[in-house]
Amino acid sequence: MARKLFGTDGVRGVAGELLTAELALALGRAATAQAGADRPRVLVVRDTRESGEMLEAALAAGITSAGGDALVGGILPTPAAPLLLDRYGFDLAAVISASHNPFADNGIKFFGADGFKLSDATELAIEQRLRAEHGQPAWAAHADTSALRGSPRPERLGRVHRLHGTQEDYLRGLHERFAGLDLSGVDVLLDCAHGATYRVAPEIFRRLGAAVTVLADEPDGRNINAGCGSTHVDALAAAVREGGHDLGFAFDGDGDRVLAADRTGAVVDGDELIALAALHLRAHDRLPGGGVAVTVMTNYGFHTAMRAAGVQVATTKVGDRYVLEALRARGWALGGEQSGHVIDMGFVPSGDGIASALLTLEALAGGDLAHREAMEKLPQRLVNVRVVDRDGAMASAELVQATEREAAALSGRGRVLIRPSGTEPLVRVMVEAPSAQEADEVCARLVATVATAAG
Repeated sequence: MARKLFGTDGVRGVAGELLTAELALALGRAATAQAGADRPRVLVVRDTRESGEMLEAALAAGITSAGGDALVGGILPTPAAPLLLDRYGFDLAAVISASHNPFADNGIKFFGADGFKLSDATELAIEQRLRAEHGQPAWAAHADTSALRGSPRPERLGRVHRLHGTQEDYLRGLHERFAGLDLSGVDVLLDCAHGATYRVAPEIFRRLGAAVTVLADEPDGRNINAGCGSTHVDALAAAVREGGHDLGFAFDGDGDRVLAADRTGAVVDGDELIALAALHLRAHDRLPGGGVAVTVMTNYGFHTAMRAAGVQVATTKVGDRYVLEALRARGWALGGEQSGHVIDMGFVPSGDGIASALLTLEALAGGDLAHREAMEKLPQRLVNVRVVDRDGAMASAELVQATEREAAALSGRGRVLIRPSGTEPLVRVMVEAPSAQEADEVCARLVATVATAAG
């Protein structure tokens, strides 16, 4: 039986429509019961969306109704969850966030006691538990609460506890990892996307000695990711260049992604950040297994650079969960995505935007990001086409034929990749070619075909 509720990064949807308080309560109850501990201790953290407080309260109610204790940690980046799980031995963590999505969306993703996101099998078991307890799935009826009545009462109810000092715990973890990094004299610009990094990111850079200027650090519940952060990195790039900063970093709403800009305003994506990290860690004998895991979206130039450096590369489906699976299977520690998820399992088993930014500075060792030479990128064009039916568009014979035709024309010189988003109603069209002009032309033709196929 396939999962219907969980996507590639937890449960995500419009808050108050798909993702209701009733569904959050049911998820909290089912996930806690699935945790298996006698009295599960479940950490709950969130980003800055206005719906976060509602979902936090509902999750806590579900956790306690299943006999678990809800430990509410407040606003924290997603990667703080696995760090705190390890530090305090909690049984489960729930992160309330829709990452880079607009404020109206929200999501719930779970981490197990080992610090990793729950497996597909565990998420399926949670869905099956929901069906067994509530019959007609609550999410199928959106805000219909009638399907959520009649769950059995546990022998004892849990409690809700407010955790204090969680931000300091996370900052301490970062400081311990990068204790040898001296940022004195570094002028850095940070874009916090009005999200979960707005306090902790500037603080750790200042503690390490950097001169810090901050953008998008005044969340109001609705401005998260709005014209700022890693999904609008051009704003950071322009501000770095115009302000004369050494470099800049843009995080996403929940802080598990980062993109950079050098002093000239050139954007540095996840591929380049991973390449920098890989070569740095390998040079210092800190790249376990001598390999990295990346996704099918990774630029061909990355593969060329790693091959030249003697670094093995594993390629996965898009999604940090699949990168993590590849890393665990091989005993490797470094991987990530072009979008800015950079995973260093030597710190936490999750993308961590702040840690990745610091790792970039560690790799530069006082050098200029504008002079990076880790890889040479093949011109790439990526366009997201909004559609009503992702699967229908992908199954179109016209699109299949067009894709095969363009891929054959680029064989040996570039590549074409068309895939549905796992979290949004989008079809992503990606083209790499020897020249930017050819990449643009091929991409434009395929985008038009997707639009026609989507009706």
